[in-house]
Amino acid sequence: MSKILLVDDDPDILELLEYNLKKEGYETSSAKNGLVAIDLAKNFLPDLILLDIMMPQLDGIETAKRLRKIPELKNTFIIFLTARIEEYAEVAAFEAGADDFILKPVKVGALISRLKAVLRRDLISQQDLEKKETLTAGNFIINLNNHTVLLEGEYLSFAKKEFELLYFLVQNQESVFSREKILHEIWGQETIVLERTVDVHIRKLREKIGEKYIKTLKGVGYMFSLQ
Repeated sequence: MSKILLVDDDPDILELLEYNLKKEGYETSSAKNGLVAIDLAKNFLPDLILLDIMMPQLDGIETAKRLRKIPELKNTFIIFLTARIEEYAEVAAFEAGADDFILKPVKVGALISRLKAVLRRDLISQQDLEKKETLTAGNFIINLNNHTVLLEGEYLSFAKKEFELLYFLVQNQESVFSREKILHEIWGQETIVLERTVDVHIRKLREKIGEKYIKTLKGVGYMFSLQ
């Protein structure tokens, strides 16, 4: 069963979530702040981290940034718990490496359903990728087992959603996709993220692979092209 790390400075929320997730068979660990969470995550190696944004000592945004620098956690889902979503906060969160948001106050049944959907979707995605092993396009060799890309002799590493987005675009090269379609394909229907999230991830991909491969068609969407 999947491992979930819970990070929140409210002990009542931690107790509530741990109790209900353990009832569902998940292995859990909890931390009351970001500093403790980082130390725990290195040994616990969770499949998913449920992370509060507003915390003392180290907020969720900075915690996510540091977690994403740990190589063993590059494929771990990071889902923020937040009382409200504003575009500037969402952009900052996705810059830090977030995969999704869940709104407070927490409704336990809905939260568990959401987490199951995320982890199930990831399992299916991983199984599909492992069957294919590699995807080649021009100078790109994409290794689907370890989420790396070999480009002109250099290995590049990507966070989970960055890799999934690159793979989707390369697999469907020369096809144009709207932000809405990309959100549906990469984040699924359960997400509450804004279309601006796609722009953030496209920019991060361009920083790693260069500007020339992912084209912007103004008013339409994005396309991967070797031309």
